[in-house]
Amino acid sequence: MNFQPLKLTLISSFLIASVASCTVQKTSQPSVSKKTTVKAPVNISKTKDSVTVKSAKPPIEEIFRTNLPEIKREFRGAWVASVANINWPSRNNLTVDEQKAEAINMLNMLKNNNFNAVIFQVRPSADALYTSNLEPWSYFLTGETGRSPYPNYDPLQFWIDEAHKRGLELHVWLNPYRAHHTNGGSPNSLSMANKLSDIVVRLKNGMYWFDPSNPKTQGHVSNVVKDIVKRYDIDAVHFDDYFYPYATYNKGADFPDNASWNEYVRNGGTLTRADWRRDNVNKFVERIYKEIHAEKNYVKFGISPFGIWKPGYPAGIVGSSQYDELFADAKLWLNKGWVDYFSPQLYWPIDSQGQGFAALLNWWESENTIKRHLWPGLNTVEIKVSDRPTEIKNQIDLSRQILGKDAGEIHWSIAGLTKNANMLPTLKNGPYKEKALVPKTPWLKAIPLQTPTLFITDNGSFAKTNWSVKNIGDVFQWVLFTQYNGIWETEILTLDQLSKDIPKFKDGKTLNAIAIKAIDRLGNESDYLAKKVK
Repeated sequence: MNFQPLKLTLISSFLIASVASCTVQKTSQPSVSKKTTVKAPVNISKTKDSVTVKSAKPPIEEIFRTNLPEIKREFRGAWVASVANINWPSRNNLTVDEQKAEAINMLNMLKNNNFNAVIFQVRPSADALYTSNLEPWSYFLTGETGRSPYPNYDPLQFWIDEAHKRGLELHVWLNPYRAHHTNGGSPNSLSMANKLSDIVVRLKNGMYWFDPSNPKTQGHVSNVVKDIVKRYDIDAVHFDDYFYPYATYNKGADFPDNASWNEYVRNGGTLTRADWRRDNVNKFVERIYKEIHAEKNYVKFGISPFGIWKPGYPAGIVGSSQYDELFADAKLWLNKGWVDYFSPQLYWPIDSQGQGFAALLNWWESENTIKRHLWPGLNTVEIKVSDRPTEIKNQIDLSRQILGKDAGEIHWSIAGLTKNANMLPTLKNGPYKEKALVPKTPWLKAIPLQTPTLFITDNGSFAKTNWSVKNIGDVFQWVLFTQYNGIWETEILTLDQLSKDIPKFKDGKTLNAIAIKAIDRLGNESDYLAKKVK
């Protein structure tokens, strides 16, 4: 089809001018004082014998600077235990589709109730709920140690992908020293209890345990951790309270580490046996912390020790001593900053005699001299009170008072959120009413995020808003700011949401302005682009 030359010339000139007028939308760092009018983008459509130019008129915009409201922050996590099929998978003979469905239900529940992290147990007892060349597939996944799921898939990768789609951090939870659990069937030829029998001991309750003071143990677990950090897009590595086992595991008898102890003495060691055990665990914790950050600086390391360091700390506290029984000097790890977050298991009621929740949390906070994240573990499943939801809500409120803007908590376990019908409604209508970003981790340095671009066009009764950023691989979430009648509102969005139709009028109020920020996986905020909408 032929077009008149003059008509084409005029149209071409108009298009060039229009495109040039739109370039102001790409400004990444607007001036404080300059006001810029953004003209409408041009849509071109062809009819049978002509070219028609359509103008999609946006609301009148101008780029400006303003004080955006502070974004709410709080760590809200839940443990998902795989050992003994406590939480996931609920049985060791589920099909792959059933496993995936259970995982999706859990992650949807966390997202819908404004949680922002899941602590997923991927190594319950020297086994793997992920593809590994170092340790066998878990009995708790398939019913047989070493047997892969069928059809084959990688559960950890599935959990990571689905958690991140929902804006949830995924922390991998490992038990460093447990080699075999009594609920894990009989150890077979693929079990690490047999493959590494020279560094594993059998306890009187039937469990198998790595010798924490054997250098070969430390090297093996180190390799397991580094392998996961290197191959998977995780947000944190998490250890719980099982270092040396609780005394009841060996029916009160001392831990059977004579071989490594005698070797230490023969080589001129001078520490007492208890100090020697603690020293080896201390060195191991420091090593893991440094190795994680050497591989990926942004991957956090967290530990959730038993809630009491020693009886008498603080005054009036009674109970077991992790320092003397588990040979875990957790206070030292916190003092030295060998963790990025620290979650003492404060599983007692607020008014508990001898284990007061506030007294213990205040004491741990006083020991947090390097100011790492301190997020207590709460016994949401079985804390011994008549009204468990109210108790957990009150513990969250108390934690906020003690910890301030760096507050957070982890719920033991995800089952506790559904076991009591009132638990989730109490949290969702109370302390978790709004979404929250995780607190920032300023001691871990990240690549600065670029300022997102922001585009606004008219869509009837809505302002159609789009945003993007060049280094999107560094982005974990977005925060959208909308201003109605001069009051800013915030909304936390997942990474895949890159547009939204924003009502021009809401509840009798008029839309004034829109802004967007990018958030990285350490909670850092980008600069922002704000535009007035008139």
